Amino acid sequence: MALTELERHLLNDFQRDFPLSPTPFREIAETLGVTEGEVLASLRDLAERRIVSRVGPVFAPHRLGASTLAAMAVPEARLAEVADLVSALPEVNHNYEREHRYNLWFVLTARDQARLDEVLADLERRTGLPVLSLPLLEDFHIDLGFPLEFQEER
Repeated sequence: MALTELERHLLNDFQRDFPLSPTPFREIAETLGVTEGEVLASLRDLAERRIVSRVGPVFAPHRLGASTLAAMAVPEARLAEVADLVSALPEVNHNYEREHRYNLWFVLTARDQARLDEVLADLERRTGLPVLSLPLLEDFHIDLGFPLEFQEER
């Protein structure tokens, strides 16, 4: 995966402390010494190349709306298809594969419990697979930032 220096900074430097302002991408551009257009073009390119799926906030559970950790047991032959469907949901902020019978995991957040239930039911209907919902019972802080290490290209 070949990345430009700008892409490397965008992926690594703004996982935390993303500017909270009306013009966050302009602020990022100023920090990196590039134009706002270059930042936006790079982010679009990263999304088109499926290196990032979204740029947006992650809210603490139960602060806004309703949320759950969900898991699905997806046949290997359908994993990419179902993961793409899950990733396309605006209520999902990330998903990942695990080596387990329940091999697709994701966090789903909605405006309220009724919408959360509606999305889960719709996902089951669209995939024909049951979704295991595991709502938060006890809060643990998990840092969702992942420092990326880049090796120099040869």
